[in-house]
This record gives sequence, C-alpha cells and structure tokens, in this order.
Amino acid sequence: QVQLAESGGGSVQTGGSLRLSCAASTTNAHCLGWFRQAPGKEREGVATTTPTGTSTYYADSVKGRFTLSKDSVKNTLFLQMNNLKPEDTAMYYCAARAYVPGGCALNYKYNHWGQGTQVTVSS
Repeated sequence: QVQLAESGGGSVQTGGSLRLSCAASTTNAHCLGWFRQAPGKEREGVATTTPTGTSTYYADSVKGRFTLSKDSVKNTLFLQMNNLKPEDTAMYYCAARAYVPGGCALNYKYNHWGQGTQVTVSS
C-alpha cells in the first residue's frame, strides 16, 4: 500500500520561500507529484515527475518559481517554492499513481494521496 507523508508547510509573507517534503513508500514504478487545493476551489496540479525524474511537469502558474526534485535513495519528493504569492495559499498534497509511459503529467488521475500540508502566504 502506498503511503505518503508531507511536511514543511507553514506561513510566510509574499516573496518568501518554503520547501515541502514528501516521504513516499512508492516503488520506482510510480509517478509522484504535488497538488494543491485552495478554499472554494478545485484541486489543481502543481508539479509532477516520472519515477526516475527524467521528466517533470509544472503548472504555468508556478513555472520559474517552484522546483520539484527527488531523493531516490530516501524516496523523498521535494517542492522548493520561491517568490511565493498570496494566490499560492492552499493545502498541498503529495500524490502518486502507477507509472505508464507518458502518464505522469498533471492532467492524469492520481489515486494515492497524503494528508496534506498547509501553505499560507500573506501580503
């Protein structure tokens, strides 16, 4: 059973940075990524990656500000978030899905989820 545990959320001011971590029990046959959901809004993909990290996908709203990385030895996924904006405020979830070629992008359905970690950005 896939288990995902997020950490690293918090409150920062506009322009600040946070680093989210996700400890994953996944194998090297899973896509991993981060999604977020703000109050009153639908959940949206933030960044996802293939099992080996060869391909990474970002939402347009975070390109150039967020960086996804993975420690394959520790099987931990990171999301470095820089230049945070109030519109980044949301619950951030780590997610996984079984890998199929070409199937790790943001628009694919992820079916394993962590509990989430709150990110709040104040102006």
